[in-house]
Amino acid sequence: MEVFECIKTRRSVRRFEDRPVERETIQKIVDAAIWAPSWKNSQTPRYTVVDKREIIDDIAENGCCDFAFNTKTLKQTPVLIVVSYVKGICGFEKDGSYSTDKKEGWQMFDAGVAAQTFALAAHAQGVGTVMLGIYDAAYIQEKLGIPQTEEVAVLLAAGYEKFTPDAPTRKTAEDVLRFV
Repeated sequence: MEVFECIKTRRSVRRFEDRPVERETIQKIVDAAIWAPSWKNSQTPRYTVVDKREIIDDIAENGCCDFAFNTKTLKQTPVLIVVSYVKGICGFEKDGSYSTDKKEGWQMFDAGVAAQTFALAAHAQGVGTVMLGIYDAAYIQEKLGIPQTEEVAVLLAAGYEKFTPDAPTRKTAEDVLRFV
């Protein structure tokens, strides 16, 4: 799939077919996602893949902060990817001081770039995704055994989409572009 087509046709998918995403496919997607740029090439994003129905259902019921929309999405997703990052590296100097006035904000920036790269690679493999931002990070971290040296950044529900959602309205380049 050509890159501009991939970017323009990727959608947030919330309804998935009832079939698993093969681990080999997830591996191929992560093999692409690891090429996402990161702060000083620190490569801090990590991917925890959950494909056991009982664990996904538990997170849906207990880890979504009672946000029904995310609970509903997770209840029927075949695979959940938890994107986390190693704390204290992106945006920091070796002595622990901040490199810029963005402070630790670079950590989430890098995780966001990694999540989007994962989502685009998944789309290129025929796998739909949606990024979920309302969740109980501490619950998910403990439930999945994610090390305390990491921080949960975003959840990605993934699977083979039941249908392709319509494209949302977008602003034009003229609306968002400024030349100086």
